[in-house]
Order: sequence, then structure tokens, then C-alpha cells
Amino acid sequence: MSIDFSLSPELEAIREKTRDFIDNVVKPAEANIVPDDRKSLITAIIEMRTEAQKRGLWLPHMPEEWGGMGLGHVELAMVQAEAAKSGFGPYAINAQAPDEGNMHTLLHWGTEEQKEKYLRPLCEGRARSCFAMTEPEVAGSDPTLIRTHGYQDGDEWVINGHKWFISGARGASFAILVCRTEDQPEIKQAANSAFIIDLPHDGWNDVREIETMHGGTGHSEIVIKDLRVHNDQMLGGRGQGHLLGQYRLGPARLAHCMRWIAQAEMALDMMVDRSLNRFSHGSLLAEKQGIQWMIAESTIELYQAKLMVLHAAYKIDRKEDFKSEVSMTKHFVANALNRIIDRAIQVHGALGYSTDTPLANMFQHARWARFADGADEIHLMRTAERAIAAYKDHGTTASATGSLPI
Repeated sequence: MSIDFSLSPELEAIREKTRDFIDNVVKPAEANIVPDDRKSLITAIIEMRTEAQKRGLWLPHMPEEWGGMGLGHVELAMVQAEAAKSGFGPYAINAQAPDEGNMHTLLHWGTEEQKEKYLRPLCEGRARSCFAMTEPEVAGSDPTLIRTHGYQDGDEWVINGHKWFISGARGASFAILVCRTEDQPEIKQAANSAFIIDLPHDGWNDVREIETMHGGTGHSEIVIKDLRVHNDQMLGGRGQGHLLGQYRLGPARLAHCMRWIAQAEMALDMMVDRSLNRFSHGSLLAEKQGIQWMIAESTIELYQAKLMVLHAAYKIDRKEDFKSEVSMTKHFVANALNRIIDRAIQVHGALGYSTDTPLANMFQHARWARFADGADEIHLMRTAERAIAAYKDHGTTASATGSLPI
């Protein structure tokens, strides 16, 4: 078996090109954005995205026939990990959530007509989208509990329900909406269906943007009242909404991890830089054992995170069952991100707690990582279930720990 973690010269060139693009195009354009000035925001976005297309850094996750770079998930990891070193990096290359996951979903589940109408504008950067599944009344980690309900009326479906934390809803030209359409399915996972909803739409009521601990960032609460949608707008088959959602969330979880690695690496770099430039009680912070341990633990965790992401991406590229690996990776990377940023803040002292560095904002965003796309506890529960099942079936837990050759 060959295990090779090196990149070909071609892929190394893409990574260097991505890094150069972020440093010399995205970050300067981002710095020119004036808060609450939409004109400066639009100008910066146009500048970034135009240059990304010129440099061949557009849609790294999509096939070439859709205008993308055609990268596999292992290759995508290196691009995302470079792009996310800037807040606008993923958006600049049109690989941001939730659009990235919706592109994969439409590519796999959409009819030719749906792809042309909805996927192509996303790929060309002419549209935004959202994914409406989470509800306030039920546990978001269990889509079989969804209460938003649709019933068929001739060629149309009439949908009523309540959604929240629908990211990007106000700027979206369409939503992928998951609702319950089957009252007595043979299995509980076959109760939901998905529909593409053009926005704005009668019956789709965006009542507020939910304020979070890192501010108002476009997460909407939606009340759906007698919304009518034609049967042609169903995405995938009837009763396949749960399957579609799980198909979308697997790679999307890993894409988040790729971006979180970039944030964790930035925090570790800042931690080390601070330790080398801060003198206290007779020596640099870098010479103090307590600080060295923080740096060491963060370095080890980042190493683990990178290996887990690469292995999970490898399994996706090989079309192997990747659910277990992605679940474990998502849990570990989300928690490592929180710990590494927290240590970086500690090493910076009051400066790290202030907004004079990006660490405070990074930490606020990082806390979200531990429940987005599946809470810690759900991933731990599933991991334990798989380990127990593996031992029952094979007398060993090896298959639950990545099926690696050691």
C-alpha cells in the first residue's frame, strides 16, 4: 500500500497560487471594506471574484464542465485551508457555505432543467442560495422530527411550518426546503421530501435575522404559511429528503473542517509570534514552560486535525463509506479549533480579549463549530455506536477507527 502525503508540482502550484491570491488580492480588498457601506462591499467582492476567475481559482469543488477546477476532496482541502485564512477567501473563489453544499446537492439530485435554472447561476456567481432544514421546535440533529409539513393539492404542494438559523436566506434567490410529506412512512427516514423554492415567494416569510454571540450574520427565522410550489420543484424523489440532506451534510462537514484548519493555524501562528515578541519576568514568553506547553498541545492537535481531514477526504475521493471518519473529524477539529484559539487569546492576554486582533472574533465564530452540522454529543454517540457494533460483528474495533493498515 502506498501512502504519500506529498503534492504533485501541479497541485503545489495551485496551493501557492491560492496563497498569493489571498495575501495580495483578498486581504487588501477586505481591508478596504467600510463597515455598513454596501458600495465598498460590492466593489471588493467584484474585485476578488473577477481576479479569482482570471487566476483559475474559481469553483475548486465543481467539475470542469460546470466552470470549476475539478478538484477531489483531498485537493480541495489544501485550497480551502489556504482560502479560509481570510474571512472572504472562500466567498472570493465561490466555495462558501451554504452555496458549496447546495451546488453538490443540485449536481447530484437535480433534473437537467433544475441544474440549468438553479445550479448554473450559482456556479457563475450570479445567485446565492440557502438550505432550510433546521426548526426551533425540534432537535436540529434529528431531521426525522421535522414538523414543517407539505400536502399535495393537484400539481402543487402546500407547505406550512417554521424554520430558523437559515443562513443567507435574505440574499438568496432560492431555497432548498426540507419538509415532511409522508405521514406513515415504512421507515422514519423516508418521511421528508425536498423542494426548490424561488425567493421571494408567497408564503415564505422572513420574520427576523437572529442575533448571535458574534452579531447579526444572516441567519433567518422563516415562517412558512400556505406556500404553494409545483410538483416539478421537488428535488430528488418523494420521501428522499432525509437521504438528500445526509448526502449534502457529509462533504459539507468536512469542508467546514478544512476552513477551520486555516483558522486554527492562524491562531497558532499568532500564539508563537506573540511568545517570541513579548518579554515578561526576565524572559520571552517563548522561553517559559507553561507557554511552551500551550504551543505544543496546539501544534499536536493541529497535526491530528490535518491528518483526519486528509484521511476522510481520501475516503470520499475513493467512494468508500466515509460517514464515520467525517463524523469523528468534525467533532475533533471543531473542538481543537476552540482550544487553540482559546490558548492564543491567553498568550496575548488582554490584547487577545480585545478586538485589536482577530482572535476575539475568531473565538466567537469557533464556538458555533461545536454544534453546527451535528452537535458534539451526536457525533460522540454515533462514534460509540459504530465502535460497539464493530466489536460485536468482528471482535475488534479496528473498522471503527478508520480501517487503517496499522
